[in-house]
Amino acid sequence: MTPEQFSTRLTKQSPAPAYLFLGQEGYQRRICKQALIDRIGSGGITQLDLENTTLSQVLDDARSMSLFASDRLLWVCSAELALPRRISADADREDAHDSAQSQLAEYLDSPTPGTVVVFECSRYDFAGDDRPKLERVQKFYAPVREVVEFRHFTPESCRSLAQELARHYRVKLAGSELATLLELVAGDANRLAAEMEKLSLFVGSERAVTMDDLQALVPNAAQSTIFALVNALGKGDRAGALRSLDVLIREGEYLPLALTFLSTQFRLALAAKEARVAGAPQALSFFTKIGVRMWRDRAEQVTATAAAFTHEQLSKAVRLIHDTDKKFREGYKDDRLVMESLVLALTASGRSNL
Repeated sequence: MTPEQFSTRLTKQSPAPAYLFLGQEGYQRRICKQALIDRIGSGGITQLDLENTTLSQVLDDARSMSLFASDRLLWVCSAELALPRRISADADREDAHDSAQSQLAEYLDSPTPGTVVVFECSRYDFAGDDRPKLERVQKFYAPVREVVEFRHFTPESCRSLAQELARHYRVKLAGSELATLLELVAGDANRLAAEMEKLSLFVGSERAVTMDDLQALVPNAAQSTIFALVNALGKGDRAGALRSLDVLIREGEYLPLALTFLSTQFRLALAAKEARVAGAPQALSFFTKIGVRMWRDRAEQVTATAAAFTHEQLSKAVRLIHDTDKKFREGYKDDRLVMESLVLALTASGRSNL
């Protein structure tokens, strides 16, 4: 079920004896956890971690009655650690698996009244190499019928959340500032909520949030300057590129990290160029398909970079960035000189010398 379905059910009926929370998205998981605490009461919460205890001990704790609270919530982190480790004999491994799973099934056949057990597995995601691991966790916890999936926000849902949070905190955010904020938090809902609360305290509700406010408050705000640097490079504007670089240096940005952002931008643009992506919607579809997290404003930046350079220029730029990264690793003393040399190479006349 989705987090929204979980919250709706919780308002209409009593909590289930056990839940399995799957996925890395922390914002909605925090909301669901708070909803359970509000329903059960803060006095009956027990935090457990399978890194420090065993599933058998958790179930023994769940069976015991509390002297101080009629309702209890056992929050069990690192649920994936209940799965048996790899051991030499396959038969022993299967016996260990069946034993732990049978104990869980036995408890859920006759759960302790008033006790809710939540197994949280936040280590694995639903995509990429993590998917088989997550499926294995879900198979192990098959006796737990109530499974809540916490998937990452889509770019559209993240924008909707930002608008909802802005209304909640009475923060005035224009379209460009909102887009920049979403870019800076990289679509992370937890970070978005935290930054929106900070903006409400710093700016208040009397005036609108400016780019300077974002630059002052939001971590990694230098990424916006990185894109300004990319824009200047795309136009062959050497003076503008050097000004953007100077801003990064004056703000104390770690230049090897700035180079990493620059490398990511060019590599994504090269991938979009090779796939003949035209426009942000196609970029969103393409990068989502190959497993790269992307949101609309980021897609627009990537396609703008791809349009500003030819395929040959992008390829050579990636090689130049690689060479610059090598210089950083070799311990060149003046980071500024290294980055300025890169800018000069990237803005050479007609960029024919890239």
